[in-house]
Amino acid sequence: MQLTVLAASGPTGLSLTRQALERGHIVRAVARNPDRITVPDAPGLTKIVADVFHTDEIASALEGSELVLSGLGVPKGTKPGVLTAGARSAVASGARVIWLGAYGTGPSASVASALNRLVLKGLGAEVADKVESDAVVTEAGGTVFHAGPLSNKPISPDRRTVGLDASPRSIFRIMVSRDTVAAAMLDEAENPRFPGRIAVPLTRCPRRPMGGSPAGR
Repeated sequence: MQLTVLAASGPTGLSLTRQALERGHIVRAVARNPDRITVPDAPGLTKIVADVFHTDEIASALEGSELVLSGLGVPKGTKPGVLTAGARSAVASGARVIWLGAYGTGPSASVASALNRLVLKGLGAEVADKVESDAVVTEAGGTVFHAGPLSNKPISPDRRTVGLDASPRSIFRIMVSRDTVAAAMLDEAENPRFPGRIAVPLTRCPRRPMGGSPAGR
């Protein structure tokens, strides 16, 4: 497939780019500073300069994309609304969108633990941006991955992706590595299971469902 990766210079974006190339896909890696896309040059890789706040620039970068995968986050100093701006541009491109969100926000807030919600309170206005961007993507039929706290560990051999109805409540059981999240997002790209819904990437399969009623869109 021909894939476009947003925020390809960030930790998750780099993993998405690297793993997509390893799987044999053609990748357009988009970042404000492509010099920070440290994935080695490859025949299937094109690095593109674009900023989600520059409408014409990002539209040109996404034009013709079959599928957009986002590693967008909100680094310190980023202007408010970066996630929503990115989501709207991705959806406007007409591509299928697979988006990175945060467990405990929006639809997953009702099934997350109190500790998880407490941790997320520190994000302040960023939470509203996450909720809005997630809604933009799911309403357009895309998939949003609500990942728990991220680590730099390798891909889990026991990884699973579940819906909100089967997600664990404990913040410790939803901890997952960036590489595992990227692998799960690429699995969804290749074999869609959660269109228009929230998906939860896990290091291992939960022992039993602990969430409430399905909250995915």
